Amino acid sequence: MADESTGSHPAESESCDLCIVGAGLAGMNALAVASAYLGRGRRVILVDRRPRVGGMWVDAYPYVRLHQPHPWFTAGDIRWTQGHDRRHLATRSEVLDHFAHCLDVVRRRVTVDTLFGWEFDGVTESDGTATVRVSDAAGRTCTITTPRFINAVGFAITPNDPLPVQSAEVRSVSPNFCDLDEIASDRAPVWVIGGGKTGMDTAHALITADPHREVSMVAGSGTYFLSRDETFPQGRRRWWSGTPASVSGAQMLSHFDGTNENEANRWFRDTYGIWPTDCADTYVLGIMSAEESRAIAAGLREVVMDRFVDVTDEIDGPVMTFAGGETRAITPGSWIINCTGYVLRDAGPYQPYLSRGGAVLSIQPRSATMHLTSFMAYFMTHMFYRDRLADAPLYEMDAIDLRAKSKVILPFGILCLSQHNLSVMFDRLPNSVFLGCGSNVDSWYPLTRQVRGSLTFLLRHRRDRDSARRTLDTLRERFDVRCGPLASSPGP
Repeated sequence: MADESTGSHPAESESCDLCIVGAGLAGMNALAVASAYLGRGRRVILVDRRPRVGGMWVDAYPYVRLHQPHPWFTAGDIRWTQGHDRRHLATRSEVLDHFAHCLDVVRRRVTVDTLFGWEFDGVTESDGTATVRVSDAAGRTCTITTPRFINAVGFAITPNDPLPVQSAEVRSVSPNFCDLDEIASDRAPVWVIGGGKTGMDTAHALITADPHREVSMVAGSGTYFLSRDETFPQGRRRWWSGTPASVSGAQMLSHFDGTNENEANRWFRDTYGIWPTDCADTYVLGIMSAEESRAIAAGLREVVMDRFVDVTDEIDGPVMTFAGGETRAITPGSWIINCTGYVLRDAGPYQPYLSRGGAVLSIQPRSATMHLTSFMAYFMTHMFYRDRLADAPLYEMDAIDLRAKSKVILPFGILCLSQHNLSVMFDRLPNSVFLGCGSNVDSWYPLTRQVRGSLTFLLRHRRDRDSARRTLDTLRERFDVRCGPLASSPGP
């Protein structure tokens, strides 16, 4: 290998049996699956720009919690070991501890060397070998040669910066770069900008800390969430009540044909949704309980269903303006917390999920194959190591482009994509792969209900696949987005 250099640092070179970029939930699922195929004596190099394993959870705001019960947020089939009740919604530190545990478990199977604090600079492929280039902040570079490379950056989430405002009389911050204790101890009013998961987490944290605190929200068109009480019923109710996520998702798609998103969206929202604002048009695959919704609704002083534009200093004090033209006079010293969405924002350029040479697997939303990157990494890595990807008629979708064209239709589109591709993979993977998916939240329910759901899938999945394919083709034509088999998609 050539001894190139960058500044005073000679270029380094490494070789391994597998290189994975991304140590978040997608990367850890890819690693857990791949380790079962590699076995002892094989070497994996795990690269991430952050200083440790954990992905977006390394950067997350400190009061974040999982929205689903913690046992189903994992890599492969690795169990949690922290002793919590299965209903527990894990904190940021608990999630990070579990990520570290997952890495320890995988290291019992294969050798895993880490390059934390290194950026991915690119990959080339020749004669079945991938050459991966990475660099760190000190100027060091490293070239990694490997027969298989998995780019598992997933959603590539980066923290929000504070919103730029013209006013000098308000304090603009973001959850990732502020001290919530300082805000909570200050009596000035708070404006939460954004009504998605982060906005609701922030409002709930402030309201529960001080129910008398003046907290308001700018919620856009409104976000609704899947009801946690309906999806994860407690105690004996699991035997007869509630609706597994796979069932509500299938019902959602049975109402959607690719052209009627507004009607289907209203049906799904009114049947399974919950929201604390006056109205809600957008579903972002989040989960909320009725108790949380009531607490937020009761604690918010004002909810503005519009888009934030700016805060300016006028003669009588600071004024907040909205996209619809309305304004609000706000108290000097108010906090403006940027909780606008950052998922599907910084995904980078398109990469096919499988490179033409077959050595590179990409897990990212420009070539999405399922609704969540964790599921993509789990199932696609199985397909990758069994050499079943090249001939599988999977669909890929540019979820970034579809979201830009219709936020309402996005969850229907990616769930339809999952329905289609899961059926394709079911015909190509052994049952043990599906039984070993630790993220399957349907296992919240007793075995009898799980078996009933599995039998329904066995009887219907090919027919549902045909319906899903027709719907996906409709979306491609309607919105002019990348949505189809890999062979029909242009290469990089």
